[in-house]
Amino acid sequence: MEKLIIEARVNEFMMREEGNPNVPYTPHEIAVDAVECREAGASILHFHARRADGAPDHDTETYAETVRQILATSDILVHPTLGYATLDAGPEARLDHILKMAADPKRRPHFAPMDAGSVNVDRYKPQERRFETTELIYKNSTGTLTYFAENIRKAGLKPCLTSWNVGFTRYASAFLDMGLVDEPAYLLFVLNDNAYLGGHPGTLKGLQAHLDFLPPNRRIEWTVCNFGGNLLALAAPIISLGGHIAIGIGDYTYHELGQPKNADIIRRVANIARELGREVATPEEAKRILGMP
Repeated sequence: MEKLIIEARVNEFMMREEGNPNVPYTPHEIAVDAVECREAGASILHFHARRADGAPDHDTETYAETVRQILATSDILVHPTLGYATLDAGPEARLDHILKMAADPKRRPHFAPMDAGSVNVDRYKPQERRFETTELIYKNSTGTLTYFAENIRKAGLKPCLTSWNVGFTRYASAFLDMGLVDEPAYLLFVLNDNAYLGGHPGTLKGLQAHLDFLPPNRRIEWTVCNFGGNLLALAAPIISLGGHIAIGIGDYTYHELGQPKNADIIRRVANIARELGREVATPEEAKRILGMP
C-alpha cells in the first residue's frame, strides 16, 4: 500500500465567526499554516484566496502572492482553488489566475481543481426547515470541464478531479477514457454533512457508494474530504482501504476539539495512519505516487 497523502484544506469559505479563530485569511497567515501543516504530516495544501476580513478574493495577485509565500517557506505542494466565487464567470475567467501563476516559477502551483459536474450549493438550516439561499449552483458544464482539462495539462499542472456524487465519479471516468486526464488520476470524493446536501453523507456507506463506481481499469489515487462535517471518524477506514485524506478547519471547525489549528488536525490523521502501520508521504513522495514530474 502506498504511503498516505494528507492534503490540508486550510480555509475554504469558513469564517472565524463560525467558531474557530485559527482560520487563515491572508497570504502570510496561509503560508504560516503551510509550514505548520507540512511539519505535522501534510504533503499538499489547498487554499482559497481571502481578504483580510475573510471575504473571498479572486484577484490573481492575491492568489499569486499566497503561492509565492508558501513556496518561499515550505516544500509542501500547492493546490489553489478555482472557487465558486466565480459562479457566473466563463471557464477562461475561472482558470485565468491558475494559468498566469503557472507561467512564473516563483508563483507556480502544483495542482488545479476540476469539479467533474454541477451541484447545488445552497446551505440548508434543518432547525428552521429552510435554505439560506435558493439559487446557488456550482456549474461545470462538459465544455467547461474540457477547457479545464486541456489547459491544466498545457500548463503542466496536475488536475485534482473532484466528485460530489456518483455522477461526478462517472464523469471523471469518462475524462480518463477520453485521454483528457493523465493517469494516475488524483480524485477527491467530497462527502457532505450538516448544512451541505449536494454530496454523499459523511458515512462509510456514503464513501462506499463512490468506491463502487470507481472504474476498475484505471489507475486512480482517491482521497476524501467532508465539506461541512467531521472526517476523523472515517479516517481509519479510509486509510485501511488505501485512500488518502484531505482535511482541515476550512471544511469543518472541529469544535469537538476546542479551537484546533489545521496542523492539530493533520497531526491526528498522521498518528492514526502510523497506528495502522501506514506512513505518511512527503511532498516528493506524493509527487511520485501521483505521477507528477
